[in-house]
Amino acid sequence: MSQGNSAVTAQVQAPAASAGVEGTASDDHERTACTVLQVLERVSGKWAIGILLECAQATRRFTELERSVKGISRRMLTLTLRNLERDGLLVRTVHPTVPPKVEYTATPMAVELYESLASLAMWAERHRSAIADARSEYDRKATAPTA
Repeated sequence: MSQGNSAVTAQVQAPAASAGVEGTASDDHERTACTVLQVLERVSGKWAIGILLECAQATRRFTELERSVKGISRRMLTLTLRNLERDGLLVRTVHPTVPPKVEYTATPMAVELYESLASLAMWAERHRSAIADARSEYDRKATAPTA
């Protein structure tokens, strides 16, 4: 997703820059658009999606997430959990035990996001064949010799 973000960000920033007026509705739109891009970038990563899918189903402990999100390092899990908590998508609860028991629970906002991700996944599944066919057709035309 990050490849396309710079182009989208440039498109979002261009109208505000061309207006030449600060403190306008254009500036508010730019701040809002950048925030939307940042959120989409944050939740579209494979680690964030895996964590959100797990936590939307039930409260999870750190070690459960570490086992269930395949391929994630302990450091990346920690960073991703921290970012999701900062964005208001997870609630971190530390129980005063030895060793400390830390649990992560999806917020209502994260559950709503989960529902959107599930809809997107169902859409992708429904259209998987059509997308594969379109790619094959495109590739066939792109590699066909021109007369």
